[in-house]
Formats: sequence, C-alpha cells, structure tokens
Amino acid sequence: MSKAGLLTVVKRGHFKISEAGLKVLAEKPARIDVEFLRRFPSFVQFKNLRHTDEADPASSRTEELLIESKDSPEERIESAHAELKRALASELLTRIHAAPPEFFERLVVELMLKMGYGGSRQDAGKAIGRSGDGGIDGIINEDRLGLDSIYLQAKRWEGSVGRPEIQKFAGALAEHRAKKGVFITTSTFSKEALASATKHDARIVLIDGEKLATLMIDHGLGVTLEASYDVKRIDSDYFAEE
Repeated sequence: MSKAGLLTVVKRGHFKISEAGLKVLAEKPARIDVEFLRRFPSFVQFKNLRHTDEADPASSRTEELLIESKDSPEERIESAHAELKRALASELLTRIHAAPPEFFERLVVELMLKMGYGGSRQDAGKAIGRSGDGGIDGIINEDRLGLDSIYLQAKRWEGSVGRPEIQKFAGALAEHRAKKGVFITTSTFSKEALASATKHDARIVLIDGEKLATLMIDHGLGVTLEASYDVKRIDSDYFAEE
C-alpha cells in the first residue's frame, strides 16, 4: 500500500486518505488547486509521468485507434465520403461565383436537363433567359412532350434572398397563370422567404446554394469521377448447403 500521495490505494478501485492527506485537511486550506498540490513531490511525479505519456507518439496513436474503433469500417467510409462531398460542394459554389453571369444561366439549363426536364438542349436553351420580365427568367418544359411548363427564376447572389423576391416571383407566376415555379440561388433563403413560398396558389420550389451544389454532384454536372470503391460482403447463398 503506497503512501506517496494524499490518497493510498487499498485495492484496485478503492482508496483511503493517507496521513499526508489528513494533515492537509487539518490545515483547512481555502482552495486546493494545481499550485497548491505542487507542494507534494508525489503530485509533481504524477504530472511528469503524464506528460511523458502524452509525448509518446505510440501512446497517442493508440488512443486514436481506440477512438476510431468505435465506428465500423463502413461508417468511416460514409463519414469520409460525406466530408469529401461537402468540400466539393463548397468548391463548386466558389467556381460559380467566380464565373461570368451567362455561365450561371447555362448551368441552370444543364441542371434541368440532367434532372429530366426541358426536352432537348436546343429547346431549353431558347427558353432560359428569353423572358426576363415580371420576375421570370425563363420557361422550361416539365417533360419532353411539353405538356406542362416550369417557370424559373435564377439569382446568383451573395446575400440571403428575402420574402419580397419570392412574392415578386409568385406574382409573376399568377400573371402567367403558371402552376409551378423554381427559384434557384447560389446563396440562401431567409426564414420569411421559405414561409412565403408555401402561401401561394402556384407550387414554388426553392433551391439554395447548398441544394444546388448537391444536385450538381448527384447528377454529375461540373464534376468528374476520380475514384470508386466497391464494398463487398459474403454471399451466404454460395456457402449454403444444397
């Protein structure tokens, strides 16, 4: 049983105050902090030992491995993939802001086509940017047959899009008797704008910068595949008895 510190170890997990500890309590110190404990050689020795362990790269790596082991390999892959996707989305928005205005119009066309709207590239190209009045930047077919139309508003903004812009867009939709509209921005929408989009006869879909970048990644627009990894599992049927 060691008596080097203020506590002595009786057995694993159980402690008893030492004679030195009783003397400290008798002094009735106003505060016990690190500076106070430095009076005791056993505490100084303990601190030095702890710093030695922390400086040991092998010890630090062991702690990292223990932390990592809490997640399965599949979970770590998913986490890394999500981190790479967030970084890619951020870079996409940076590139879009740095590009000329006409690039953003072309990007909107390509994205709608990638998502299955607009019919042909030629038709979609004519639709986007042909209007420009009353809060409408373009009209694009919902399907290849042109049975219904989607009215578009595209804003490459830095600041948040507010409710007035949504109301202006909704008014333009009502004037054209349009039932569907998509408002795309490279920035964000205010809470008031989000609430306003649900209070009109026409259905209005809001796509902010984060959603825009995600759609571009998901549909392979402006990005290219760098690497892919197959995660395989045991085929239980193969090993099953006939």
